[in-house]
Amino acid sequence: MSLKDKKIVVTGGSRGLGLGLVEALVEHDARVTVVARGAEALEAVGARLGVATIAADVTDEDAAYRILGEISPDILVLNAGATPRMGRLDQLRWEDFSVAWETDVKAGLYWLQAALNLPLKPGSRVLVGSSGAAVTGSQMSGGYGGSKRMLWFMAKYANGVSQEKKLGIRFQAILPRQMILGTGTGDAAAGAYAGSMGITPEQFVTRFGAPMPPRAFGDRVVSVLEDPQYAEGVVFGLSGDAGVTIMEGAAA
Repeated sequence: MSLKDKKIVVTGGSRGLGLGLVEALVEHDARVTVVARGAEALEAVGARLGVATIAADVTDEDAAYRILGEISPDILVLNAGATPRMGRLDQLRWEDFSVAWETDVKAGLYWLQAALNLPLKPGSRVLVGSSGAAVTGSQMSGGYGGSKRMLWFMAKYANGVSQEKKLGIRFQAILPRQMILGTGTGDAAAGAYAGSMGITPEQFVTRFGAPMPPRAFGDRVVSVLEDPQYAEGVVFGLSGDAGVTIMEGAAA
């Protein structure tokens, strides 16, 4: 699939991994709309990259329906998420433990429902941002790992609904398989784990192998969208060393 002139909505695209993806999409001549809460960051990315921007809370159900209804994107990337509260299991209150459920999962539910109920056009693709924590857990970030596994499940559930309703929309989960400095979540997590080990965050992230900064992440997501070998897969792992790996193929 060529991304030239494709209408693409990226939630949480004003910073971190989302911004790296927006940069990669712009280089491929896509028509990008960035959705985020921070007006200042949106203004900066809009001025620098020439993308459209919409200030909205991704956990606002009405905003999901309104934005997708107005734009009718060819591709939707659900990247927005909260930085988890870091701490051991015995240290976290429920309000801290559930941050990612109240933001990432709630937003995922509303935007996936909007994509299915409006619905988006046949042939549309929806990428759901998950995490390597969905595979191995993350004992210092409360309910974060579970929330990301739930988003993985939700992408699969959405495919089932699309097939049942004959919508022709494909849902795919994207899992960065390493902590990435320069992002809110990556910095918080690496700092917490490094602190518990008495090392620096930079020393901690070397255990993941080759780094995958936000722009490299964006290039790998572009590969998922453009390369025919990834058209039918459901779950993809992304890393600095291995690039893109298919973790789950299409259901039989």
